[in-house]
Amino acid sequence: MDATATTEDTRPFAWFRTLGSRGRRAFVGAFGGYGLDSFDYQTLPLGLAAITAYYGLSGGEAGLLGTTTLVVSAIGGIGAGVLADRIGRVRTLQITIAMYTVFTVLCGFAPNFETLLIFRALQGLGFGGEWAAGAALVAEYSQAKYRGRTVAFVQSAWAVGWALSVVVYTVVFSIWSPDVAWRVMFWTGVIPALLVLWVRRNVQDAPVAEAARATKKERGSLAGIFKPDLLRTTFFAALLATGVQGGYYTLATWLPSYLKTTRGLTVIGTGGYLAFLISGAFIGYVTGGYLTDLLGRKKTFLLFSVLSAGLIVAYTQIPAGANTLVLFLGFPLGFSMSAIFSGFGAFLAELYPSALRGTGQGFTYNLGRAIGATFPAVVGFLGAGGAMVFGAVGYGIAVLALLGLPETRGRELL
Repeated sequence: MDATATTEDTRPFAWFRTLGSRGRRAFVGAFGGYGLDSFDYQTLPLGLAAITAYYGLSGGEAGLLGTTTLVVSAIGGIGAGVLADRIGRVRTLQITIAMYTVFTVLCGFAPNFETLLIFRALQGLGFGGEWAAGAALVAEYSQAKYRGRTVAFVQSAWAVGWALSVVVYTVVFSIWSPDVAWRVMFWTGVIPALLVLWVRRNVQDAPVAEAARATKKERGSLAGIFKPDLLRTTFFAALLATGVQGGYYTLATWLPSYLKTTRGLTVIGTGGYLAFLISGAFIGYVTGGYLTDLLGRKKTFLLFSVLSAGLIVAYTQIPAGANTLVLFLGFPLGFSMSAIFSGFGAFLAELYPSALRGTGQGFTYNLGRAIGATFPAVVGFLGAGGAMVFGAVGYGIAVLALLGLPETRGRELL
């Protein structure tokens, strides 16, 4: 590398400039897709208390709504990973965004619990698939030394979409009665439709992906990621994803209801508490991306697994009346639980060759999501207060999974 390139590498946001014009457009498309994916997903947790009251649901039934979304999203994610290798990252990105948009809006028209459950399940197909396509797309445009932070910035879009959903929730539930407001929340999920049009006109696959599709190599094959040379990687990567997402989705699904029912907060109060959590989440995503490039993928996962497990236990064990402590502890909790996700996009991309990259990422991440999705349902039957500590078990599983995976920092994508 020449001296000029070395100088450029030290400048702020060099990771973005080195993407090139095509890569920057791909980054915007993936960032927007994942942010709006988050927005559409959060419409359920934020409206869950109102939905539960409207349909007279039990805790187990309410938890089933969240779990069904996540389990079906695994099917969507696995399918999207295969499609991304076969028809391209960008075309798959368009399909998944369109799918989660349509079914989120339809959830607002559900006449009964059963219909809502079906629509939410179908929304999960697109919700799960978007990440697999978008993460692979951006990873393939990124330089090896910047890949962790670049894909982490895409991951940070989750916090942006989450924040937007909380703002909309606060406004909607302040204007309408809960019986109507939860439907309006789902209808606002139409926003991502505009992004599909922009992606179609402006985003292209990276050259390495285009070259892989042009060859006669095995592409988009589930059997391929279970061959002897990749079987161990696939098993432990799925286990890692299971642990991390089990802990995260427990909190994401039940925290709004926990704040409102157990802690006794109002709609405005809940929004304020979530603001601290989400602010920590955004900073965590970005910081985690830099750390995964600095410390390595495995050390970063280990660090934030330990921190997240400890904080989730502390957060849910704060005694009644200490709501100020709940407020401030939300920041480090959001930071740690989000920072751990920052390395996923780069790490999984580096574990698989181009012809199987989408398939490998889509399968491992989303199988982990499906299994981890059982955690919120268990909490629903046990109660959303102290039982949320069950989510901390997931982070222990993640630590064990790291023992079977290699360090990939600096690995070039082939």
